[in-house]
Amino acid sequence: MNAVDALIRERLHSDVVLIRQVAEYIIHSGGKRLRPALVLLSANALGYRGRGHYELAAVVEFIHTSTLLHDDVVDESDLRRGNKTANALFGNAASVLVGDFLYSRAFQMMVSLDTMRVMRVLAEATNVIAEGEVLQLLNCHDADVTVDGYLQVIRCKTAKLFEAAAQLGAILAETSPEIEQALADFGMHLGTAFQIIDDVLDYSGDEAETGKHLGDDLAEGKPTLPLIHVVQHGSPEQIALVRRAIENGGREDFSAVFTAIQSTQALDFTRKHARAEADMAIAALQPLPASIFKDALLELSDFAVARCF
Repeated sequence: MNAVDALIRERLHSDVVLIRQVAEYIIHSGGKRLRPALVLLSANALGYRGRGHYELAAVVEFIHTSTLLHDDVVDESDLRRGNKTANALFGNAASVLVGDFLYSRAFQMMVSLDTMRVMRVLAEATNVIAEGEVLQLLNCHDADVTVDGYLQVIRCKTAKLFEAAAQLGAILAETSPEIEQALADFGMHLGTAFQIIDDVLDYSGDEAETGKHLGDDLAEGKPTLPLIHVVQHGSPEQIALVRRAIENGGREDFSAVFTAIQSTQALDFTRKHARAEADMAIAALQPLPASIFKDALLELSDFAVARCF
């Protein structure tokens, strides 16, 4: 990870001062680096001995960071990881344009590896992520979103880059199609579990630890899994409350919505869904040979869920 961080700093260079300022601010504002770690761990778990995994780990982090810059503009967010968002500090225009710079720099880097399969996986991933963002936009303020509709969004918007990151390590190691698919499945289930728990933390997290305001999703009218559970299993009064909160957005009903979430055990239901995804991620790793890198991937599966306990 030290090597990846050094590469990130090197590839961030631009003669345009504002690009350097915004990119360095968001890159160095405290992210977990889970996606680049997946590239490194999956490659090492399969015996890869080159240096291409450093480059791809940085590429994945650049793609992720560019989506954060765009997300925060779309969501009008002012806090991420406990810090002011880039758009709050530098403005929406700068955030969008620097996000574009990071996307294009990522593609410059992946092309340098001259591996068509790598480019195909990352090109597909970035396209699916964009589709997920638009799907989420369409779902906002829609109280009729189903569990399947919710999962479609997070598998596109969040899990797809986890899937690509794990798959890239397998591609670099030139492993069998079966092992490559196993790692892709692992990443998809891991990313899904991670996002589901993020949605739990929006109602139960510690703001100092999560680095975001409680109720942000509710304020934006996002129908996440806890709210969907209340709509499907709550009393008529609770259903009407949550539907109104989704359709109108805002935090005015947060306390009442949180009470409805608690009384319907919506967070327990959501945690169990995340645990099931994490268990499928663990099962996907079964064909990999034993190693400290496989152990680390297994630990990541548990970490994705344990963050909310």
